[in-house]
Amino acid sequence: MLTIKRVPTVVSNYQEEAAVEKAGCGRNCLGKCCLTVSKLPLYAISSSPNSPNSEFFLNTLLLGQWEDRLSRGLFRYDVTQCETKVIPGEQGFVAQLNEGRHLKKRPTEFRVDRVLQPFDPAKFNFTKVGQEEVLFQLEQSSDDSYYLDRACVDANRAPNVVAINVSPIEYGHVLLIPRVLDCYPQRIDRDGFLLALHMASEANSPYFRLGYNSLGAFATINHLHFQAYCLSVPFPVEKAPTETINFVKNEILDKSVKISKLMNYPVRGLVFEGGNCMSDLADLVANCCIWLQENNIPFNVLISDSGRKIFLFPQCYAEKQALGEVSQELLDTQVNPAVWEISGHIVLKRREDYEEASEGSAWRLLAEVSLSEERFDEVKAYIFEATGLKEEMMREEVKEEEEEEEEKYDGNSNVFVAPCFQEGCLVLQ
Repeated sequence: MLTIKRVPTVVSNYQEEAAVEKAGCGRNCLGKCCLTVSKLPLYAISSSPNSPNSEFFLNTLLLGQWEDRLSRGLFRYDVTQCETKVIPGEQGFVAQLNEGRHLKKRPTEFRVDRVLQPFDPAKFNFTKVGQEEVLFQLEQSSDDSYYLDRACVDANRAPNVVAINVSPIEYGHVLLIPRVLDCYPQRIDRDGFLLALHMASEANSPYFRLGYNSLGAFATINHLHFQAYCLSVPFPVEKAPTETINFVKNEILDKSVKISKLMNYPVRGLVFEGGNCMSDLADLVANCCIWLQENNIPFNVLISDSGRKIFLFPQCYAEKQALGEVSQELLDTQVNPAVWEISGHIVLKRREDYEEASEGSAWRLLAEVSLSEERFDEVKAYIFEATGLKEEMMREEVKEEEEEEEEKYDGNSNVFVAPCFQEGCLVLQ
């Protein structure tokens, strides 16, 4: 028999809310006060490498919700109205004119000469963001992917959230914030890095990339996060030639990760791709990043090709700025070369710079970001040693090393002379 349950008549969207006592601090934020008593959309990533829901995840969910926030006026400006062009030349650098972005984005609130700094709850962090900026929670499924429109936040496990970047660089610009309530500072760890790769894989689009900036490499918030957006042309770095680095065989290389170095590109960097599974690739790159941050070397990371290719750039632009080694011409552009600029998508703040942009000017800017060849080789060697990798040497290099070993001994005293490294090859803490 059909029964009708009697309920109070609701005539206003706010009527039902008024009848329920509001929980939390009342600001509807991402802090423990509000988030643990909230319900947010949740997307669980499939454990299968070929998810059937990639179209839904990227186009319907992520971009659809991003456009919803755009229509609600939650961004500080409409990035879709910014002028963009591909600069003529072999590299194909992409320039965007975004006048005044540096005045509208959140300011940096920490030192730029330390890659690792403790989390400071008094400064801006993502727990202070309103829940209206959140698109969904992101978790890993043990089976197929699924989506829940309203899911409780697990009070015993800090959620991963995807939120809009209110000062966007491009269409669909979002932030991936791993374990938001754990309040980790901006530092790479293996779990967070693997989550970023899973997100790239789930999107399954060559035009959707994720990026990471360390402190000292133009991260502006000291709360663990990755950035991501869509750009419908290849990044110049994705087209740059590479040279494979050969290693002495060991159990790490049995995981089939290929490592190369960039060639004919203004910023020196390493390229990682392959692996028997996604965690092989994530673990190796995360270990390299961990060594860099523990040795106070700023760096940027680009996650490309749906999580199958990763670019790692140690950089020194902020260091050069502090030492007065950057030309006034470049400083006047007010461009902070973070991961997107290094990858070839350059955001310009002045119309004159945009109209006069050339491949030469872009190359000059990015060349200032790069470590010198000598310093890059030293850092690369330290990274490989720390991760258990040893480069194979060519015959000429073996002969030179043998001669150097002989020269380390004084023929008269047989006293071993330790190799001397130039001071300043690393940014010391």
